[in-house]
Amino acid sequence: MSAEEARFEPSRTIERNLGMELIRVTEAAALSAGRWMGKGNKEMVDQAAVDAMRHAVDGVDMHGVVVIGEGEKDEAPMLYIGEEIGNGNKPDVDVAVDPVDGTRLLALGLPGALAVVATAERGSMYSAPPGVYYMEKIAVGPAMKHVIDINAPVTVNLDRIARTRQSHIDDLTVAILDRPRHQDMIRQIREAGARIRLITDGDVAAAIQAAMEDYRGIDVMMGVGGAPEAVLAAAALKCLGGEIQCKIWPRTEEERERFKADGIDLNKVYRTDDLVSGHDVSFAATGITTGELLDGVQYFGWGARTSSIMMRAHSGTVRYIQARHKWRKGVVQE
Repeated sequence: MSAEEARFEPSRTIERNLGMELIRVTEAAALSAGRWMGKGNKEMVDQAAVDAMRHAVDGVDMHGVVVIGEGEKDEAPMLYIGEEIGNGNKPDVDVAVDPVDGTRLLALGLPGALAVVATAERGSMYSAPPGVYYMEKIAVGPAMKHVIDINAPVTVNLDRIARTRQSHIDDLTVAILDRPRHQDMIRQIREAGARIRLITDGDVAAAIQAAMEDYRGIDVMMGVGGAPEAVLAAAALKCLGGEIQCKIWPRTEEERERFKADGIDLNKVYRTDDLVSGHDVSFAATGITTGELLDGVQYFGWGARTSSIMMRAHSGTVRYIQARHKWRKGVVQE
């Protein structure tokens, strides 16, 4: 085999790709929830997405157990933690779902809302202890995965990232949720000289963009966000080869003391492999409102168009999928 031929490995298409089936699940959630864009009703946004996703996932060839979902069984009628989903066939997988990542974004008609699903081998996804809702996070792409340290000062991490990129700190862009809790971190980033992109919601998309080597709009995602979103981001970064590091973040001193009393180690650093330890990881997302990562749902008299991304850790493949969904056959498309 020549050196040129060795660069290209034949596609092993005989292997089943669960991610291709998951796209249909996120498309269903996006198509249903997208009808509520800008109508100001967060409850209906979430209900529409959950109903559609739960119905669609019944047809997926898997025996799934929800690890990241809509809450405990007594809090959520569907997609609750511990619920068994799929048609019951192999493989046995953990499932993380977020029917709408960015419920407020969608309700207000703002950019960047997504429908998200991820799977990994059974028992390989991290489930946060009861009462843990937030984590401090830092996420980067493959080139920087070995240089970041969530315990290091902000300036140190930015300097390491810049050096690895063979650039300067003022060339970097940091994505961070626009929250009062981040005032000090924002000040440190500005003093270091990096640029900032404040996001109102949706740090899963921000983590993905930070990890994408062919996307240069964000170099690193920092700050405190939801614990469930950390696991979803870890699944995506596992596929992209990036890295996320997290620490459990108590919201109050009372919560801090309760966590300590429960034996929760607040100093423990959770890395990508701690959050998703499996190797056969699939991640799928469909845009609901148009953002930088994906276009949102577009509706027409004949049907709709969707934009999705599908990733797989086993192969490292990332697919962008543009789909047309026709309500009635034979109707001329615009």
